[in-house]
Amino acid sequence: MVDFKGKVAVITGAASGIGKALAERAAREGMNVVLAGINERNLENTEKELRAVGATTLSVRTDVSKRSDVDALARRTVDAFGAVHLLFNNAGIAGGRISECAIADWEWIIGVNLWGVVYGVKAFLPLMKSQGDDCRIVNIASTLGLVASGSAGSYCVTKYAVVALSEALFRELARARSKVSVSVVCPAYVRTRILDSERNRPGRGSDDSNGRVTKADMDAFYSSIPSKMNSEVLSPEAVADATFEAIRRKRLYVLTHPESKQWIRSRMEDILNDRNPTID
Repeated sequence: MVDFKGKVAVITGAASGIGKALAERAAREGMNVVLAGINERNLENTEKELRAVGATTLSVRTDVSKRSDVDALARRTVDAFGAVHLLFNNAGIAGGRISECAIADWEWIIGVNLWGVVYGVKAFLPLMKSQGDDCRIVNIASTLGLVASGSAGSYCVTKYAVVALSEALFRELARARSKVSVSVVCPAYVRTRILDSERNRPGRGSDDSNGRVTKADMDAFYSSIPSKMNSEVLSPEAVADATFEAIRRKRLYVLTHPESKQWIRSRMEDILNDRNPTID
């Protein structure tokens, strides 16, 4: 897909962070933009900003952990625009240490980070196939879907699953010679509010929830990366730009931080050489 003008992009988690940046980039490309998110006020503000610069938009309050919400999002999109060409499964929340993660935490993080992607694929893939156009499903994972962290273990579990889902679906569609394909975006540090995920937690304040990731946890992880490499903090806009470039180039893997390749290489060498990872 080279020319985005007049086509339709659906973005979950579109009210802030990477999702908002993807929406802004889609609008600049001349796309019709469907904004999905759980925070209605932020969603409305984002829609107003895009419309102020001439974008054609639709906003739909969507809890991606609920299949009925995602199915409704697909119906609203088709009713409004008749098609969908890019689906960004972007909505995500943070998670902390596995040993401290309560069942309620597991249910929430898996519901948003993994089931949200599954529901998105199930709702939109049949529509994309039926159109006969070049289309792409873009799943936002993380470097922590490729290199595990003891400080954010529950988050890693979900993002590893999103990477595997993306790789398998890419192969499945390629074998079928489908015009629909897949990209998976694996950023490291990005300037977003994901560490403040609790603001959107259903029934937040539960006493049975201690497994949340903190900024200190994430700092500890990134400071202990192989070779003591520091990860550059990118803006959401930089991630959006890299993602659209990868779509144009039909790439499956989108590694927004070049230094992450060394972390991934170190992990794979541990596996291939049958050795335990170094714990700093």
